[in-house]
Amino acid sequence: MIEWLKDAIFYEIYPQTFRDSNADGIGDINGIIEKLDYIQDLGCNAIWMNPCFDSPFVDAGYDVRDYYKVAPRYGTNEDLKHLFEEAHERGMHVILDLVPGHTSSECKWFKESCKAERNAYTDRYVWSDSIWNAPTGIGRITGWLRGGYDRDGSAAVNFFTAQPALNYGFYEKDEGQSWQQDIHDEGPVSTRKELLKIMKFWLSLGCDGFRVDMAGSLVKNDPNNIGIISLWQEIFSALRPEYPEAAFVSEWGEPDVALQAGFDMDFLLHFGPSHYLDLFRTETPYFGGKGNLKEFFSLYMKNLKKTEGKGMICIPSGNHDMDRMAETLTPDQMKMAFTFLLTMPGAPFIYYGDEIGMRKIHNLPSKEGGYSRTGSRSPMQWDDSVNCGFSSASEDMLYLPIDSEMADTINVKAERADSNSLYHEVKKLIRMRIIHPALANTSEFELLYASGNPVIYRRFCDYESLIVAFNPSDQPCSFSLPQGEVIYSFNDLPFDPNTLPPFSAYIISM
Repeated sequence: MIEWLKDAIFYEIYPQTFRDSNADGIGDINGIIEKLDYIQDLGCNAIWMNPCFDSPFVDAGYDVRDYYKVAPRYGTNEDLKHLFEEAHERGMHVILDLVPGHTSSECKWFKESCKAERNAYTDRYVWSDSIWNAPTGIGRITGWLRGGYDRDGSAAVNFFTAQPALNYGFYEKDEGQSWQQDIHDEGPVSTRKELLKIMKFWLSLGCDGFRVDMAGSLVKNDPNNIGIISLWQEIFSALRPEYPEAAFVSEWGEPDVALQAGFDMDFLLHFGPSHYLDLFRTETPYFGGKGNLKEFFSLYMKNLKKTEGKGMICIPSGNHDMDRMAETLTPDQMKMAFTFLLTMPGAPFIYYGDEIGMRKIHNLPSKEGGYSRTGSRSPMQWDDSVNCGFSSASEDMLYLPIDSEMADTINVKAERADSNSLYHEVKKLIRMRIIHPALANTSEFELLYASGNPVIYRRFCDYESLIVAFNPSDQPCSFSLPQGEVIYSFNDLPFDPNTLPPFSAYIISM
C-alpha cells in the first residue's frame, strides 16, 4: 500500500465551477491554488480534479482533444505544474481525471483514422469493416459514427456520439466480424503504449496519480475481465518502478476485479449492484431515517473479503454525476451521513460543496452534456459577496448560475460563522479520523449489526478499538452496546449502553 494513501482524505474539484481567478466566469487552476489553504484547513490532504485536458467540452471534458495540453480556459501546463508544487508544499497530493476509453471526435488521432489511406492512427479506434456494418450488442459499444468520412467503415462510440472508442482490442471476437482486432494486434498495442506515454507525461510534471474513467470498459467482449485485468497489470508494471508513490483509483464498481488489475482503490458507484444509493440517495435513504443497509453491507462485506487487504473500497459523499446529498437529507441528516463516511474504511472522498450542504439547482438547461446532472455542478459558494465569491464576472458570464435562493445562508463564510454548522461537523469528524489510528483508511473493520436499525461496526488496529453505532430513525432502538468512553456523540446526546435514542450516533472507545 502506498504510504500517503493510508491517511488520504480526498476533495473532488469540478474545476469549471470551483473558483474563477480571472473573471471570465469559468473556474480555473489558479483559482484552485487560491483555495488550497481552505481545503487543507477543512482537513483534506488530497485532491481529485475532474478533467482538465484540452477539449471541445461536449461532455464537460470527458471528450479529450489533446491529452498533453491543459484546456486553455483552465490555464496552461505550467499552471497545472504550479498547482502540483503548491499542493506538495502543503503535504497534499493531486490526482487527475484520466479518460482512456475514448477521445473527442475532434482529436487529431481520430481525424487521421478517418482517412482512407492507412496511417499510424488507422487502428487507434474501433472501426467496423463497412459503413453498412454497425452491429448492436457488441462489447460495451453504445453506438456508431457513420458517414461523413473518407474511410469505409463505422466508428464505435462509448457514450455520446462525440466520443469515438479507442481500440484496445476484443478479448473474444464475434463470428463473422473480422474487423474486431485481438488485444495483441498492432493497433491495440499501439493504443496501450500511448496511454502509458500520457500517464508518464503528467506524472513527470508532478501529478500524484489518476482517477480512471470507465476503467473496466477498455477491452471489448471481455466477459470475465481477463483482457482488461492483463492490460492494467501491464500498464502498472511499467509505471510502478519509476513512480512508486503514484496512486490509481478506478471507476469500476467491482473492487475485487479492479484491485486484482492493480488499482489501489475502487469507488462504490451510483450505478451497478453496490446499493450505494441506499445510504442517502433513494426515496427511503438510511440516513434519512427510512431505509436499511442490509443489502448494502451484504455486498460490501463480500467485496471487502475479496480485496484481501490489497487495496481500498472508497465511498464518496457524491460526485459530478449524481444528485447532491442535500436532495434527500436535511443538514442534520447530512451530519450523520458524514459520520458514517468518515468512520468507514477506505479513503473518503468529499465532493466540493457537500461539506456546506450545497443543493442541486433544478430546471437548469443542460450544460456541456450535463443534462439532469447539471444542477449538481453549480459554482462553489464561498461567501455573501458578488456571485458568492466564485467569480467577479458579470452574472450572465458565469459557467452556471449560483444557487441564488440560498446564497446568503449556504456558503463557506456563513457555515464557518455558525459553530453548529455542517461544515464544522465535517471538520470535527475529519480531525477525529486523523487523530484515531483505528479510523485510518486501512485499519480493520468488523460489522456487528446491520439487519435494520441500528447499524453498528467496530474499527480497530493494534493500538485502538472503536465501536461506531447509528440510529437515524425516529424511534429508539434497544441494543446492548459495550461500556466504554464515548469520544463522539451526535448532537451531544447522553449515552445509554442498552438504548440508542432516536436520531443518534456514537463512537465509543473500548
